[in-house]
Amino acid sequence: MALMLRSAARSDVGLVRPGNEDSGYAGDQLLVVADGMGGHAAGELASSAAIATMSEMETAGLDDAAALERLSEAVVTTSERIADVVAAHPEFAGMGTTLTALAWLGGDPARVAVLHVGDSRAYLLRDDVFTQVTRDHTYVQSLIDSGRITADEALVHPRRNLLMRAIDGVHPAEPDVSVREARAGDRFLVCSDGLCGYVPDERIHELLAIADPTAVVTALVEAALEVGAPDNVTCVVADVVEVDGARDGEAPVVVGAAGEPRNRERLPGFAFPADAQLDPRSHPLVRVSTSSGDGTGGVGSLAGVYAEEQGPPRRRLPVRWVALAGAIVLAAMGAIGLTYAWAQQQYFVGNQGGYVAIFRGLPGDVGPISMHSVEQVSTITVDSLPDFEAAQVEATIAVESLAAAQQVVQRLSERAAQCAAVPTTPGCPAQATPVPTPTASTSPSPSGSG
Repeated sequence: MALMLRSAARSDVGLVRPGNEDSGYAGDQLLVVADGMGGHAAGELASSAAIATMSEMETAGLDDAAALERLSEAVVTTSERIADVVAAHPEFAGMGTTLTALAWLGGDPARVAVLHVGDSRAYLLRDDVFTQVTRDHTYVQSLIDSGRITADEALVHPRRNLLMRAIDGVHPAEPDVSVREARAGDRFLVCSDGLCGYVPDERIHELLAIADPTAVVTALVEAALEVGAPDNVTCVVADVVEVDGARDGEAPVVVGAAGEPRNRERLPGFAFPADAQLDPRSHPLVRVSTSSGDGTGGVGSLAGVYAEEQGPPRRRLPVRWVALAGAIVLAAMGAIGLTYAWAQQQYFVGNQGGYVAIFRGLPGDVGPISMHSVEQVSTITVDSLPDFEAAQVEATIAVESLAAAQQVVQRLSERAAQCAAVPTTPGCPAQATPVPTPTASTSPSPSGSG
């Protein structure tokens, strides 16, 4: 009996974000989750580029050293391709992605190679023991490691989303790579922080006990939605199963941004896998919000599918239907009002006229309604920050309170001061470009969309 992976995947935009910057890949040889960052700077393209690059990689049959070298090379290639995209489209400067992957090596005993950059995660469930395989490359993880905060405190820390490593085409990504033994009955989970950043480990452990991988990824995403899903959420689950003899490779499933034809069209130089994802362009007004591989190469489940009906011109609506339509409009307006009221209790840090600023509300607009306003404008210019921090400000940094936002601004001030004192520090701008003195604005628009 041979061992192989039986996988499933699902991705959801969540309840707050305007678009999905996550990408996931589930196959019988490879599991990948990439969480794009950059907002308007095309984080969805960065994660899609990572999936396209990783899907070209072959590791089965390699020894440990060769497999780890190939994984590290894939990170370098991903970074170079992102740099090429930014060079061709300077407006995408600031795009980047996390990358967490498990590559099947097989052998006796069977092994999997692990690749990790950023704050997406890989977990292992073995004999009901739940283990985190990767270590987050985040600011709060460094605080945990130094004993300054606990893991529970990290979940609500205002800087919990600040990454220390990512693949952005500018800085060396420095991936963590390792090899682990795989046994029949093992279950692996690879997910974006839209799941592990909001759903407690105890709940994830509980849901991983569900027998069918397709049901597991559905339950995990639903759990994230139940707690508010403020971020995109992507889950890839794979079981190590015994099979009788060799099997032909099955078509993988690609979910999230990398599975959307419009994103693939924006990356014409990339070779994407021939996956089992249904092409939304073949159906009018179809939205595929979930897709799960069931081990047969087909689509395990579809949800949120809407199609425009074609037919003769509609007749005039009866009065009762007009009244009902009016009631629906009023209800929708009320919901928008409640959403706006909730948004005014949120804060984020972004770019206002070239300066770091604190905004009240949410990035973006709902129709003609602006969902944010300037709370405070600092004296820190965005171009005085190191490249990575400047990209974060351009993409906007979500925080939970005004005090938390002020702490982020203070940290950025320290980073700008460091660059001013030692301009040769890696990542610091070569020379700051003067910008006009900041002025107050009643309804500004931040540079990033979050």
